[in-house]
Amino acid sequence: MATLSPSLLRLSPSQTLNKNPLPSSLRRRVSVDASRFPTSSSGRRFHISPLSVATSPAPQTEEANANAQKEAPKEERIVLPTNESSEKLLRIRHTCAHVMAMAVQKLFPGSKVTIGPWIDNGFYYDFDMEPLTDKDLKKIKKEMDRIVNRNLPLIREEVSREEAQKRIEALNEPYKLEILQSIKEEPITIYHIGNEWWDLCAGPHVETTGQIDKKAVELESVAGAYWRGDEKNAMLQRIYGTAWESEEQLKAYAFLKEEAKRRDHRRLGHDLDLFSIQDDAGCGLVFWHPKGALVRHIIEDSWKKVHLQRGYELLYTPHVAKAELWKISGHIDFYRENMYDQMEVENELYQLRPMNCPYHILLFKRKLHSYRDFPVRVAELGTVYRYELSGSLHGLFRVRGFTQDDAHIFCLEDQIKDEIRGVLDLTEEILLQFGFDRYEVNLSTRPEKSVGSDDIWEKATAALRLALDDKGWNYKIDDGGGAFYGPKIDLKIEDALGRKWQCSTVQVDFNLPERFDITYMDSNGEKKRPIMIHRAVLGSLERFFGVLIEHYAGDFPLWISPIQARVLPVTNSEVKYCSEVVARLKSNGIRAELCQGERLPKLIRNAEKQKIPLMAVAGPKEVDAGTLTIRSRFGGGDIGSMTVDDFIAKIKDAVESRTSF
Repeated sequence: MATLSPSLLRLSPSQTLNKNPLPSSLRRRVSVDASRFPTSSSGRRFHISPLSVATSPAPQTEEANANAQKEAPKEERIVLPTNESSEKLLRIRHTCAHVMAMAVQKLFPGSKVTIGPWIDNGFYYDFDMEPLTDKDLKKIKKEMDRIVNRNLPLIREEVSREEAQKRIEALNEPYKLEILQSIKEEPITIYHIGNEWWDLCAGPHVETTGQIDKKAVELESVAGAYWRGDEKNAMLQRIYGTAWESEEQLKAYAFLKEEAKRRDHRRLGHDLDLFSIQDDAGCGLVFWHPKGALVRHIIEDSWKKVHLQRGYELLYTPHVAKAELWKISGHIDFYRENMYDQMEVENELYQLRPMNCPYHILLFKRKLHSYRDFPVRVAELGTVYRYELSGSLHGLFRVRGFTQDDAHIFCLEDQIKDEIRGVLDLTEEILLQFGFDRYEVNLSTRPEKSVGSDDIWEKATAALRLALDDKGWNYKIDDGGGAFYGPKIDLKIEDALGRKWQCSTVQVDFNLPERFDITYMDSNGEKKRPIMIHRAVLGSLERFFGVLIEHYAGDFPLWISPIQARVLPVTNSEVKYCSEVVARLKSNGIRAELCQGERLPKLIRNAEKQKIPLMAVAGPKEVDAGTLTIRSRFGGGDIGSMTVDDFIAKIKDAVESRTSF
């Protein structure tokens, strides 16, 4: 089946949420392959269209509308291409890696080259050399500019393996010799920059260095990287760069990069007091602070409610098990490098769990099953532990202990399609609640090495296709990209900056049912093996929370904000009244707090910094009238005066409908 295009799914406006994750000055559509990127030009504002229904108020009069249009800065849309959508960009980036390597070896004689591929936003190259500084990067960039200005040709040459080896040895490039040994194809291809520098390479490249816009290239950073990703090997210097087709594209990318820094969940997690990684406890272990824990509780509560409504049974299982269990599952054979060391308990070996699947199978096996019992759906928010190198850990995105929203479905062959469709519906329902309405969907098919018969692979893959077609979602086919134990559907969500995050997955498994010998009795009284489906919607709570923080820049929608309303007295005389208001709000299930002890302007500024959705101000007039003056972060600031009962009712309505106040 041909790949459907576009692969990005956008829901209708009626299905989106009203809360806009971007401030009004930074709104835009999010689309990888068309018109979803900010515009830029020197002295002009980036144009960003709404991701969802905008909540900022429109001008109230024709005069105000005319003035707004008159004052609006000139806008120009810049579309950022990708390596997949633009071969020109890919060639530029690949050539930039070579130009950078040539510049490094000219400036730092004795430096050894390794590999230099293109990546999503640019390129990198690894060098065996002394540590580099930011000052060195500037020198390297200047030398790259000189090479670009010389308009040197990129020349492809084919040589024998023996000739390539001879040339590499003459240059004393040991890493290139190792790379040559790993190349199976012949002849060996080499790319020259003029007659001054060459590299083993299959291409593609631009025709001359002059086809690179030097103002569209920037060296971004330098980092340590082990050769071949193995900590036992030499530590190399990896230089990252970004390259685009034009200076305007580079400016647009720089804007997105700065916006990503502003949204960095590690910084916001500290500033908003949401979570931390405590060095005294160990790397990659997350501490949820009270506010972050509150958000987690809301996410979990919503998740459980949806699953119970859709026929899942909720489970809680242990964090450790006998090592023998992980031998049966195959994890010790195939996943050991990601597992922690075993521990001995009363002469038996136990293992921290890296996954939840074997536990759910044990519970399924606790009793005999008839074909009438299916489908069986079980779900768990199960914490797992996986070993990661300390250098690879990254905030909430890469940790050593995390909680998966794990579920398994045991079903019959003819139920696969309907069960997969049910998972897709559930996934959409949950993701929409959190404001994610754009997805990239991939269907991955049978790899070369796999378990299971041809017949069951064909049936399962067809069922996944039918479920996606029935759902009406566009998707790409990833031929051979499935797991060895079955085909799968992967769904990436897109955040407010257009970045893709792998969260949801649905996988059919033919392996574990056989390893654990799970069976049921069919209508003829014969033992048969059921189909097992793994699925996760959020992926892990930690990673999803990190994505959520960055998507909303910490400005959470009212319904999941840890503090929904902060009550502020104008003077100490109103503190008693404000305390009573807070008590009434809390008794109605509203997360509220009293803040006092500073002048009102500072109290308001502090609430803004903490991204509190609603502020309720009470002065002498409000106390006498039994009212509050409301200020909202959504919808233009001051809302006006209202009674406490009206305030409570409006919050409840907004939370119920998942909209802003």
